[in-house]
Amino acid sequence: MLRHVLFSLILIPLLAACATSAPQTASPAVSPTAARAKESPAVSGIKVEKVTLYMGFVPNVQFAPFYVALDKGYFKDEGIDLTLDYGMETDLIKLLAAGQAQFVVGSGDQVILARSQGLPIVYVMNWYRKFPVAVFSLGPLTSPQDLKGKKVGIPGQFGATYIGLRGLLYAAKVDEKTVTMPTIGFTQVESLLKQQVDAAVGYSMNEPLQLKQSGQTPAVIEVSQYIDLVANGLMSNEKTVQENPDLIRRVVRASLRGLRDTLAQPDAAFETTLKAIPEAAKTREAQRATLEASLGFWRTDRLGQSDPQAWQTSARFMKDVGLIATEVDPSRAFTNEFIPDKLP
Repeated sequence: MLRHVLFSLILIPLLAACATSAPQTASPAVSPTAARAKESPAVSGIKVEKVTLYMGFVPNVQFAPFYVALDKGYFKDEGIDLTLDYGMETDLIKLLAAGQAQFVVGSGDQVILARSQGLPIVYVMNWYRKFPVAVFSLGPLTSPQDLKGKKVGIPGQFGATYIGLRGLLYAAKVDEKTVTMPTIGFTQVESLLKQQVDAAVGYSMNEPLQLKQSGQTPAVIEVSQYIDLVANGLMSNEKTVQENPDLIRRVVRASLRGLRDTLAQPDAAFETTLKAIPEAAKTREAQRATLEASLGFWRTDRLGQSDPQAWQTSARFMKDVGLIATEVDPSRAFTNEFIPDKLP
């Protein structure tokens, strides 16, 4: 996994790190790399609280909405002295479940996985409205049925790519036994170019873009065209929901203001991101293309709102294919109560 992070810093999604096992115990394994907001003055009428928001993997352009919210002082406006920290999603969920963290950016499938094993994780804000995983090929590929009898390379039997491929086959009623899924690590582009596989699965704003930038014309099938799976958003836990709901409301509001501004002014958001992670300027054109591709997965009529049907679909699919062993009540896995009717 780390190899992928270092190889494609500009194109890293932060979906599920592990689809087949859930965290059981607390772990402090979080990257020491942190980005802290400037000292915030007290906001009139609001006690300033120090909050750490844990993000998956490493700083990258995908987190532009949060960099924008910090830069514009939206967290300060809410009386929050925010620190961004980074780590592996499975480690962060352990902290969250144990009450050692209050907020983690992560994927809906991990919430379902955690709750299937009794962990009190709650998804409090939707970010990615569409699941950003795709199957792509340099040969003919027009529907999931075309994958029958083919070798579809996967990074491994974990994470959003694995869940996405299985979700696609499930929704299209393609028998998984008719598709060979060799593990190729994070070498999707190389494996396709060398014709080692017929197709590969990866992130929509990652490998398909790399192929296009290298002069190829990949055929792409978006998982979201066939099944509506819950993707990334903001997680908290039942303890924080019960004991400090106002804090969640303020963190959500500031985050959504950053998301709104990023969608409205992506060029300005990109420049803000470069201030937060200057090393991204070394691959400026590719970074900007990644942000542009990401915007389409974030847009929705109601920012932050979770779709109950998507949660039901995700939980049913994961149970049907054996990704979780027990039923999960999707209504307890997420809440929309912290989504404001109107942003400042």
